[in-house]
Amino acid sequence: MKKFTSVITTAGAAALLATGMGFSGATMAEDAGLSESAKKGKEIAFGRGAGNCLACHQMKGGNLAGNIGPALIAMEARYPEREDLVAVLKDPRDKFGDQTIMPPFGANKILSDEEINNIVDYLYTL
Repeated sequence: MKKFTSVITTAGAAALLATGMGFSGATMAEDAGLSESAKKGKEIAFGRGAGNCLACHQMKGGNLAGNIGPALIAMEARYPEREDLVAVLKDPRDKFGDQTIMPPFGANKILSDEEINNIVDYLYTL
């Protein structure tokens, strides 16, 4: 049975590598026009670590996206004042109330101010 488990684990790892661990195959071409800050923001947003936006949101180019939060599209049109989007990432409870399940990334020091600004730079490209 251990051999079978090992094969599944290896197959699962191979599948993640083949899908780019949450990135689409067109990632390199899509990233060509991004600023360095936006590239860092995309890495944080798509990463399965501290940002992990794909756990709850659909985003262009993201695989294995969640459907708990709204799709992250037309972000600059939805948040024409950059500070408003920064504030949502820092502490969404201020806008959505205490019942929101979105983590307060800034208030709980999950992400630094620089990381939040990187993510906003990326979100403004969507």
